[in-house]
Amino acid sequence: MEEKIYKIFSGSGALNIAVGVVVLVTGIVSGVLLIIGGAKLLVGKSKILF
Repeated sequence: MEEKIYKIFSGSGALNIAVGVVVLVTGIVSGVLLIIGGAKLLVGKSKILF
């Protein structure tokens, strides 16, 4: 019985680590893309006429 619980907990821990890595990578990539988009807007600011 105790081995079954240990296996469940170890599987759950591995899943949590995998999800954490995916969330971290997604956050970093989206942040970089937002910075690039903002830089392009700042560069083209002089071409905008109102």
